[in-house]
Amino acid sequence: MNTSETMKRDEILQLFRDTGVLLDGHFRLTSGQHSPQFLQCAQILRFPEHARRLTRMMADPFRDAGVNKVVGPALGGIILSYEVARHLEAEALFVEKAEGHMALRRGFLAGPGDRVLVVEDAVSTGGSVNSVMEIFSQLRAEIVGVSVLVDRTGGSTDFGVPLHSVLTMDIPSHSPPTCPLCREGVPLVYPKDLGM
Repeated sequence: MNTSETMKRDEILQLFRDTGVLLDGHFRLTSGQHSPQFLQCAQILRFPEHARRLTRMMADPFRDAGVNKVVGPALGGIILSYEVARHLEAEALFVEKAEGHMALRRGFLAGPGDRVLVVEDAVSTGGSVNSVMEIFSQLRAEIVGVSVLVDRTGGSTDFGVPLHSVLTMDIPSHSPPTCPLCREGVPLVYPKDLGM
């Protein structure tokens, strides 16, 4: 690992705030839950130099894992899979929704003998990562790990394989009836309000 490429937690947090990745307020998440913080990881990927540094940090723990394919869920995982694969000198793939389900398309192939690293921008419930892992498990490829920019669960997510996150945060989320920000009357921001 090139130590000049690593960043400390406070540097990453400041970078995320400066680039509009980490927002504070009262947000409705795509899951329907409410949260005082919102992550828009695509904002950091607008800047190739930041993307290069952060994806190197995602790749480094898996340098000796024999990864030959890196895959992420569309849309957030496309740039990440490409950049992490570039660092690992591996093939970059992505899965996307087709007929309401995640699928490997566009002529992408995987199977026995492939060693796959799954990447994602942010993990909340782990649903997208689990969908990707299921696809590649059915193809009998070996999942060697998961690497994410942000684990917003405080490290409580378990995919049954090594998980690495560039930044681990414990961001609370609440169902609407129990949301303290709703009780305080803080205006709710929807993903569409953020251009999503």
